[in-house]
Amino acid sequence: MAYKYLVIVESPAKAKTIEKYLGRNYKVVASVGHLRDLPKSRMGIDIENNYEPDYISIRGKGPIIKDLKKHAKKAEKVYLASDPDREGEAIAWHLAHLLDLDLEDKNRVVFNEITKEAVKQAFKEPRQINLDLVDAQQARRILDRLVGYSISPLLWKKVKKGLSAGRVQSVALKMILDREAEINAFVPQEYWSISGDFIKSRKKFRASFYGVDGKKQALDNEENVKAITQRLTNDQYEVTSITKKERKRNPAKPFTTSSLQQEAARKLNFRTRKTMMVAQQLYEGISLGKQGTVGLITYMRTDSTRLSDVAKEEAHRFILETYGAEYSVGMTSSTKKESGAQDAHEAIRPSSIMRTPDSIKSYLDKDQFRLYSLIWARTVASRMKPAILDTMRVTLEQNGVVFVANGSKVKFQGFMKVYVEGKDDGKEEKENILPDLEKGESVKAVDLEPKQHFTQPPARYSEATLIRTLEENGVGRPSTYAPTLETIQRRYYVKLVQKRFEPTELGEIVNALIVEFFPQIVDMTFTAEMEADLDKIAEAQVDWVTVIDRFYQPFEKELAKAEVEMEKIQIKDEPAGFDCELCGHPMVIKLGRYGKFYACSNFPECRNTKPIVKEIGMKCPTCHEGEVIERKTKKNRIFYGCSRYPECEFTSWDKPIARPCPKCQHYLVEKKVKGGKRVQCSECDYKEDIQK
Repeated sequence: MAYKYLVIVESPAKAKTIEKYLGRNYKVVASVGHLRDLPKSRMGIDIENNYEPDYISIRGKGPIIKDLKKHAKKAEKVYLASDPDREGEAIAWHLAHLLDLDLEDKNRVVFNEITKEAVKQAFKEPRQINLDLVDAQQARRILDRLVGYSISPLLWKKVKKGLSAGRVQSVALKMILDREAEINAFVPQEYWSISGDFIKSRKKFRASFYGVDGKKQALDNEENVKAITQRLTNDQYEVTSITKKERKRNPAKPFTTSSLQQEAARKLNFRTRKTMMVAQQLYEGISLGKQGTVGLITYMRTDSTRLSDVAKEEAHRFILETYGAEYSVGMTSSTKKESGAQDAHEAIRPSSIMRTPDSIKSYLDKDQFRLYSLIWARTVASRMKPAILDTMRVTLEQNGVVFVANGSKVKFQGFMKVYVEGKDDGKEEKENILPDLEKGESVKAVDLEPKQHFTQPPARYSEATLIRTLEENGVGRPSTYAPTLETIQRRYYVKLVQKRFEPTELGEIVNALIVEFFPQIVDMTFTAEMEADLDKIAEAQVDWVTVIDRFYQPFEKELAKAEVEMEKIQIKDEPAGFDCELCGHPMVIKLGRYGKFYACSNFPECRNTKPIVKEIGMKCPTCHEGEVIERKTKKNRIFYGCSRYPECEFTSWDKPIARPCPKCQHYLVEKKVKGGKRVQCSECDYKEDIQK
């Protein structure tokens, strides 16, 4: 079919969507990501010649390059429509070189959403390739290559093959290890509380000990508690003060890449990589039956919380029609530019607010629907009025001992009618309504209970909290978080245990070496300043060679010192305590790429290996011969199975318990439920709660 214009995008899905919008004069093809990159087999940076990169065609991309050149020759004009970020700009620049396009020509087309209107408008306003954005991306790539291809071979030589180091991943690893050190050094402190229910006209409400004679007092030990309880002579308490206030609660801002990753982890239980994969599908386009293929959200790599005037107007109209004028903020400005944000384009939002999740549910798979619903609700809520809460603080007193009850109830839902942001600890804010009370009246205490507590160490990082901390400290950018977390897990520097990062022995070794010999690499302030320098390159405020050189000169000296002084670390095999059933030699515990495993000490003559399994102390309920052991899926999800597999195929997602059901004698399991765990029968309806 004849065509006048060739349009090159990154993905086939995006190509398919855009071609439908542009008509028959346009041919839209995909580069399928990058076509040129630095060589894998060597550094590929000419350090002596102003850090000149040596780009080569990526292996396996030859047929795609050949096809693109063939299509380009047929077309009157070639448009480069890769993604609207620095990486997309770099891809357009590489394409221009491969196809011999004029860099002065206005052939770069960018759009923040893949809708018919946005795409057609973009083609009316093509521009030149922005070489400042290209230089910023190139500087990041060269920096990462200099770090990775300098330190990684050292780690291979001194520790073991297959290891790697990188600017952002090394900082993330150090953060996880620093947190682990805090946890290990933590000394619990004892403290007590006294709380209980109080009754007014059969209505119960909860209050907690505050202090004595109007002054706040901590309860550090049991003696303190006894001194307080001895002052309490009966169950009657006087209401000594009532404070009522009205409090406003503002909605969360629209999603950036990192806040979407965090909220999807909290509310949808999505891993970071999955969030980005599903968001990419929504951005590139979903077939909506007769409506055709439509990009459902704006570009998903952004650090901006800004919404366009078009989005604000549409949100205002939707809120007005659905909830009423009292819920909408109208067309007022929503957000200021975040400190350190590039703000290159909008927040992540639906391409049309009018396209409600329920109206397109039948066209989306489960994950697409859940993520789209989250993005849609957050965007709508961000344009709604604050919620108004009536708060009430009541003090109760007997013989100078003061208890305090705090209550709140929603007076006006505002944005909460649509969406409330999740919490990292999983504890959502609950409404606590107090009865009508008057100063001077008496209320009765029931079930006053002193409790001993101990302070808890800081929690290990989850994916959500690690991303949030990296972002707060200016380390990395939206596009770097998902690959960073993936790399430190793939290298087995850390492992996810109950959705929290735990460092491994290998991670500790690598971190210790990098901290000792390359302190700049893991210095959070230095890494954040480097990100700021990359932003300055993009804004044409500084030359990229100057930024690279400023980093490399001291780094080169650290590298030379490490080559001489870094000692070879021998990761010793541990005795396994049993012999190889094939050759009789002792088995040992080795540290491999995916963790520890059993191997024969007679390697390479004997190549017998076994996974290390964790027994739970229970015979298999199916065959009664094997042991029930803890296993893991390829995605690291824990399940339980028989040690005699494949002879016995018993498996269970829930942890079996080594006692029979009192009702039917089948085995019990420990099941995760909202708010904790529960024991229930694997066969009948018997259940029992686990006491916290």
